Amino acid sequence: MTRFRFLTASVLVAGLLASGAATFAQGVPDGGRGRGARGGQGRLGGPGLPLGELNLTDAQKQELQDVRMRHRDEMRQAEERLRAALEAQRHAVEAIPLDEGGIRATSQALVEAQTEAAIIQARVHAESWAILTPEQQAQAKQLESQREAQTGQQRQRLPRQGQRQRG
Repeated sequence: MTRFRFLTASVLVAGLLASGAATFAQGVPDGGRGRGARGGQGRLGGPGLPLGELNLTDAQKQELQDVRMRHRDEMRQAEERLRAALEAQRHAVEAIPLDEGGIRATSQALVEAQTEAAIIQARVHAESWAILTPEQQAQAKQLESQREAQTGQQRQRLPRQGQRQRG
């Protein structure tokens, strides 16, 4: 059961990082307003920055696009490494006969790929943050706090794992 949970958590983290990398690599599809297909939650500066809600100047938008372009190739490479590491781990888990050493090795490679992707995302976030004015930074913190509170409320409303939904 522990292996299954570890595998599930690994897949979830890899998927989140890969989707973040894909979103990052695509840029902003709506002309820089940061709204995208998610109805107001698109982000120009990577995870955690609701830049579409901060009334950015054209110069800031251009600087943010420059940050994305500077990191685009390394984000794509990180995404590819994540995919390859996840696929290798999946093959190791499904191998017959069981090869615990192979599973450990591929799991470690996956963790390393996830770490590298997270570091790249942190660089993008830090560079994007530095472009914001102090007022925009304060507003971004406030918006993130509101988003976290909403997420917490949504989680409380979801049925707990192991409990049956009654309908």
